[in-house]
Amino acid sequence: MKLSLNTALPAPANNQALFILADNTQLAQIASTYQINDLEQIAQATQFKAGFNETLPLLAKIPEFAHATLIGLDKVEDLQPAKLAKIAQTIIKSSQKKYQQIQVDLNALPEALHYLFALSLTQAAYGYDEFKSKKNEFLLNEIGLIAAQSPLNNSQLSLIQAIQSGQDYARDLGNRPGNICFPEYLADQALALAQQYPEQLKVTIINEQEMADLGMFAFLAVSRGSDRPGRIITLEYKGQPDQAPIVLVGKGITFDTGGISLKPGLGMDEMKFDMCGAASVLGTLRALCEAKLPIHVVGAIAAAENMPSGHATRPGDIVTSMSGQTVEILNTDAEGRLVLCDTLTYIKRFNPELVIDIATLTGACVVALGSVLTGMFTPDDELAAELNAAGQTSFDRVWRMPVIDDYQEQLDSPFADIGNIGGPKAGAVTAACFLQRFTREYRWAHLDIAGTAWLSGSSKGATGRPVPLLMQFLANRVNTNG
Repeated sequence: MKLSLNTALPAPANNQALFILADNTQLAQIASTYQINDLEQIAQATQFKAGFNETLPLLAKIPEFAHATLIGLDKVEDLQPAKLAKIAQTIIKSSQKKYQQIQVDLNALPEALHYLFALSLTQAAYGYDEFKSKKNEFLLNEIGLIAAQSPLNNSQLSLIQAIQSGQDYARDLGNRPGNICFPEYLADQALALAQQYPEQLKVTIINEQEMADLGMFAFLAVSRGSDRPGRIITLEYKGQPDQAPIVLVGKGITFDTGGISLKPGLGMDEMKFDMCGAASVLGTLRALCEAKLPIHVVGAIAAAENMPSGHATRPGDIVTSMSGQTVEILNTDAEGRLVLCDTLTYIKRFNPELVIDIATLTGACVVALGSVLTGMFTPDDELAAELNAAGQTSFDRVWRMPVIDDYQEQLDSPFADIGNIGGPKAGAVTAACFLQRFTREYRWAHLDIAGTAWLSGSSKGATGRPVPLLMQFLANRVNTNG
C-alpha cells in the first residue's frame, strides 16, 4: 500500500474518495475547510453526533470527490489506540473494492496517534483469497493522508509500508495449509527472498544429515515422525555488517498433530498456524530489505512437521541435544521447545548481540493472556523495556512474564538432565525456563505468540504478529545507535 502525506487537500484524481475524521466540536471547521455551508443542518437532520465510528455520507457536498464521508471519533481526548483499528477497518472496507486511491483527513486526530493510525489503515487492507475461485478484486493501492501538522515524515511512511509488506507476507505464509507449506517450502521461500534481494540476504539451509552430524537429536526427535524432512534455515541481513547481529529465531512447525501425544481432532486444522513464529521471521526479514535499515540481523527458522508414525518419538524417549544436555521427552506435543533448543544452540556461531525467539509455544500463554498481548519472557530488564516500548509504539504489545530459577525444578527428570514439560502448573513459564537452559551465553528474550499469531472464529486467519513489534524494535535500535 502506497502512503503519502499532504498538508492540504491535493488535487483530486479520478475515482477517488475522501474520509474526514471528526468530533462534534469540529463540524464548523470542517464546513469551512470543505465549503459545506449546510453541514450543521445536515448533522442535525441525520442526528449525526460524531460518535465513535459513526459515519455521515456527504452526498454531492464535495463535488471533486466521487464519495465523501465523515467518520466520528467521539471525544478525541479519550480516544484509545485500540479503537483506531476499527475506524481503519470502516474506511478500508467501504473503499477497497471501489477506489484505487483515497484521501483521509487526519486533522481531528491527535498527532501522537498519526503513526499508529497510518499503520492500522495498511493492516486493515489485508485479504486472503489464494485458494478461492472467486477473488477479492481489491482495487485500493494508495492512501493519501491529510494533516496541517503531523509528526509523520517520509522515513516513517516508508517504514510503515515495509511493515505492511512483511506482515502481509507472514499472514500469507501462516494461512497456507500444511499440504502446501511444509519445511522444504519454507526453505524455498527463504531462497526466493534471497533471489529477490540478492545484495541484502544470504541464505543457508541445513538438512537432517547435517543436523545429525551437529548432534541436533532434540530437533530430529520431532521431525523423524514425518515423511517431510526438517530444515534449519538462516537468513543473514547485513545492513550493518560490522555489528554483532540481532538473531531472530522462529518456531516453524508447519503442522502439529502432537505426534504420539495426539491432539484432539476438533480444531486441529488450526495447527497449520504453528509455524507463525517462522513466518514472522521471514516477514521481518522481508520488511528489513524493503526498509533498508542499517542493522545486522540474522533470522533462523526451525522448520519441521510433527506427525505420528512408526518412526515417531515415544513419550519417555531420551535424546541428546546439540548443547550436550539430555532431554526426556515426556510429551511429544511439547515439540516446539525441542526444535528451538537445538536452533538456539546452533546460532551461537553468529556471536549475537542478543537473541529473540518467537514461537506459538504454549496453550498456557493463551489462557493467561488471551489474544491481546504476547507473552514476553526474559531475565534482561533492559531488553524487556526495549521490547515493551516497541510494542506500545506499534500497538503490537507484550506482557512480561517470569522466567526465574524458582520454576526450573519443575523440569527435573529422574532419567535425564531435563524433562520437556514441567507439569500442569505455569506451563508457559516452564516452557520459557526450558529454553533458558540453552541461552545462558547471550542476551535473550522469548516471545510466546500462541494467543496472538492467529485468530479463530469468523475472523479466522493469521495476524502477522509480531512483525510490527520486531520491526519497531529494530528501527528503535537504529535510531538509538545511529
